Formats: sequence, structure tokens, C-alpha cells
Amino acid sequence: MDTIGLALFTVVGVGKSIALGYPFWVAIIMGSITGAAGGGDFVTYLSMKYLLSSERRFDAMACVVGGIAYWICDLAGMESYACQLIGGSAVFLTRILAVKYHICLPILKGGEEPEE
Repeated sequence: MDTIGLALFTVVGVGKSIALGYPFWVAIIMGSITGAAGGGDFVTYLSMKYLLSSERRFDAMACVVGGIAYWICDLAGMESYACQLIGGSAVFLTRILAVKYHICLPILKGGEEPEE
């Protein structure tokens, strides 16, 4: 259910941004923010530790993939509902594959402090 919510919030964010005339990169960022931190997740998991976990970081990447799919469909002149279905499906499939194959984004670790 979390993955379906992620897909729905993403396509709503991207679709609304595109409808308001924002550039595609703004629409993708807004869809990613809306999807990864929106809805029940934000209310249920107010912990920053959860929101910044490797699972959540990949959710944001799935939102970017779905946002790009939505934008490409919009460029191709497809109807809004078709863009929503394809964009949402891209988010859904990306997230499901990430969970199934334990795919996560790398964690940047700072180097050791230089000694003086």
C-alpha cells in the first residue's frame, strides 16, 4: 500500500506542477518531494531517521523515474490519465524491484578530519 501511495502522490505532484506551467525539472522535484515525504508517511513517520533512511532515499529515486516517465508522456502529447498511469506504474515497478532485489542508494560518508 505504501508503494501505491508513493506512486499516487508523485503523479499528483508532477501533474499539478506541469499543469501550472512549471519547467519539467521543477515538476519532477515537486513530484519527488510530494511522493517521498507526503501523505500518510509524513504523518506516521515523523522521525527524520526514517525519512532519511536508505529505503526512503530510494523512494525519492523511484519518484524521479516516475516523474521523468510522466514528463515524456506529456511531451508525446498523451492524455493526462495516460501520463498518470504510466508515471505511476514506473514509480510502482521501480519501488517493487528495489524492495525485491534490495537495491538502495549509496551513503556518502565524510572522510576523516585532517590532523593539524
